Amino acid sequence: MNKLILVLFTLMSVALPSKADEHTIISTDNIEWGLLNPLRGDASPRAADLWGDRTKDIATGMLVKFNKGFASPPHIHNISYRGVVIEGAMHNDDPSAEKMWLPAGSFWTQSAGESHITAADARENLIYLEIDSGPYLVLPAKNAFDNGERSINVDKQNLVWRDAKDIHWLAGNKVKIAYLWGTPELANGSFIKLPAGFKGTIENENGLKAVVVKGQAAYQWRNEKAKTDLSPSSFFSSKTTGKHVIEAETELILYVNSTGRYSVK
Repeated sequence: MNKLILVLFTLMSVALPSKADEHTIISTDNIEWGLLNPLRGDASPRAADLWGDRTKDIATGMLVKFNKGFASPPHIHNISYRGVVIEGAMHNDDPSAEKMWLPAGSFWTQSAGESHITAADARENLIYLEIDSGPYLVLPAKNAFDNGERSINVDKQNLVWRDAKDIHWLAGNKVKIAYLWGTPELANGSFIKLPAGFKGTIENENGLKAVVVKGQAAYQWRNEKAKTDLSPSSFFSSKTTGKHVIEAETELILYVNSTGRYSVK
């Protein structure tokens, strides 16, 4: 009987979620890169899933690297996605559109089924790409369809930043937020700008995922002693309520995907 109880207790312990399941931190140096489209070999952009799995029918966030001069043929995707430029200059539009280069800190969306091209112009080009369902597929332009959505391109100069005068849960006038999609009370995506020297926390009520778009900082989860250096493309997340402790060495811009309201203190 004692052996049976021990076995049952062991199985129950394995099934329980661990702290690692609740919280994730990935530094820039620990990103695992692969090919976005293995069939294209060296011509394929490099890609790395930060969360989820782009090959499965689940929400996913990934990084994608493009070489200078990259230009895709006209194509479509089976699902819609959101893109954030972290490094370089990107163009994403109809095949006949004039080039409109989006610099780092810009945001765009691409509707499923819409024929378009993607191009990169700088020496190093890096984006964060996010989907609400998968798998992420690249399909011929001849398969184009209209799902009713419309794609947008938002240059960083056209972002609307709001501060503590408008948002009461932002700490001080130097912390700013720019909403990109969704609603503050529900699922939403936004840029958070923290000034150099900021020492405080981002506290979330529900799930939160964040990617560093610009800047350098030190990061801690709750009261843990370990610190992780944050730099562009670093990632942290939590599935439960928690405090993300941040010390910004330079101005820090984060792209945040939240399933509810969060506060900066």
